[in-house]
Amino acid sequence: MKLFAAFLRLVRWPNLVFIILTQLLFYYCIVTPALQPGASNTVTPFLLFLLIASSVLIAAAGYIINDYFDLNIDQVNKPDAIVINKIIRRRWAIIWHLSLSAIGVGLAFYVGYKISNLLLGVMNLICVLLLWVYSTSLKKRLLIGNIVIALLTAWVVLVIYFCEFNAVKWIAAANNDNTLEAAAKAAYQQYLQRLFRLAVIYSGFAFIISLIRD
Repeated sequence: MKLFAAFLRLVRWPNLVFIILTQLLFYYCIVTPALQPGASNTVTPFLLFLLIASSVLIAAAGYIINDYFDLNIDQVNKPDAIVINKIIRRRWAIIWHLSLSAIGVGLAFYVGYKISNLLLGVMNLICVLLLWVYSTSLKKRLLIGNIVIALLTAWVVLVIYFCEFNAVKWIAAANNDNTLEAAAKAAYQQYLQRLFRLAVIYSGFAFIISLIRD
């Protein structure tokens, strides 16, 4: 039980809950109402669950690797709050980081495959790499590290928009594919444009708030 509680502290579970709430609220309160009457979301509830799981796992892995590289500093600044090397060994911290990152990226690629948008998996892989680079070097550089974290915070919202972007439908609409009626093509393009504006507004707000906080 002590080990489990320590692991939850290590991955900053309140922040993970906030990620879940943010993505659920954006999906059900912004994305779904933006649909045309009678239309359905590109992302099914099951795929949304996998997407949220991917975001949570990658974020958790990021917190682990951040504490891993901050161990020496934390031993001086906050020795009572240390989890790595005190309760969880460093070797296991790395194993958990790699495992959670791999599963998170794998889920993102699976969702991307199902919606014909593999860019989703690529972007989440980039998020993992950015979290590693941030933890090892960028956090020591003035402003750059803060911008990276702010961008990753904004991605929590933007990733929902990317999931609604179905490459097959978009290409068909752009090329006037006969398999899609003209009205449906126009409606889909308008939906994506409207959703893009909303995603930029909310992700921009998240970016600014995160940057100000840091």
